[in-house]
Amino acid sequence: MFSIIIPLYNKEKYIAKAIESVLAQTCQDFELIILDDGSTDNSYQIAKKSTDILQARDVSHIPHSTLITQENSGVAITRNRGVELAQYDYIAFLDADDWWAPTYLEEMKMLIKEFPDAALYTSSYYSVKNNKNRPAKIGVPDDFNKGYFDYFKVYANSHWMPVWTGATILRKDKYLEMNGFKPHLKLGEDFDLWVRIALKYKVALLNKPLAYYNQDVEQAARAIGKLHSPSTHMLWNLEYLEAEEKRNSDLKQMLDNLRTYGLFPYYLNKETRELAKQELAKVDWERQPKAVQRKYRHPIVWLKVQQKIMWFASRIKKKLYSVMLKE
Repeated sequence: MFSIIIPLYNKEKYIAKAIESVLAQTCQDFELIILDDGSTDNSYQIAKKSTDILQARDVSHIPHSTLITQENSGVAITRNRGVELAQYDYIAFLDADDWWAPTYLEEMKMLIKEFPDAALYTSSYYSVKNNKNRPAKIGVPDDFNKGYFDYFKVYANSHWMPVWTGATILRKDKYLEMNGFKPHLKLGEDFDLWVRIALKYKVALLNKPLAYYNQDVEQAARAIGKLHSPSTHMLWNLEYLEAEEKRNSDLKQMLDNLRTYGLFPYYLNKETRELAKQELAKVDWERQPKAVQRKYRHPIVWLKVQQKIMWFASRIKKKLYSVMLKE
């Protein structure tokens, strides 16, 4: 039995598709919990219309839905509240702008049965950009089909997240043991929880893309791509990993990769540059690719020029793609 939790905030263009992908599941052993986090658009009204379809089904049938609204609290608090409401032992997360393949729950249920010792279960996924589905290049061997895997080693080998929230199912008891998502984190709250779980328990992967990570969402509606206060960014909140980072070379490599990638915009920003430098000082630069080492040696002015060129090129590419779709 699954408790599916969808946090919802100003996603009126996408929420219906997310809910439809839940209703279309070949495995119907679930409850659906949608938490509207103080949306200011029509998200709640659209979600209500979609969930009314589920409520109108035969009451003896297992699936049912809960739709509640609350003052805006942020995604971490909203997901935690959803887990508090959950009735069942396995928690499945889906964001309001993403969706699942029809067999997602069915195949994840089989993964749980086959690998019962894991606390966290995940499938591969598609990255959706410019309306194109690109399979995630998770850093497992090509012949890896399913099973337990080393989260830190795999993530250290690839910039693709081996555990992405929209393709993740957790044992509720382990989630509660870890006290869920840290409420103060606004970016990387999910990564932080996966790390805490993977340090203590097994993680199982089905290396088959069954979920869709929508990156065509307007930038204003995404947490990624914005400058967050360091106090709310997971890369400035890793003190609890200092001892483990010294012992575990794969964990160290994974965190250093994330530092050099995720802190770059903060390094370019005058207000956060010194704070970024403090975190970047923790990086073992000898183990970083030469291209990354060279990038950080360039003058700030040149890096900003490069960033603007890349930004304009991206905008032009999106514009041309939009025109092609209309034609």
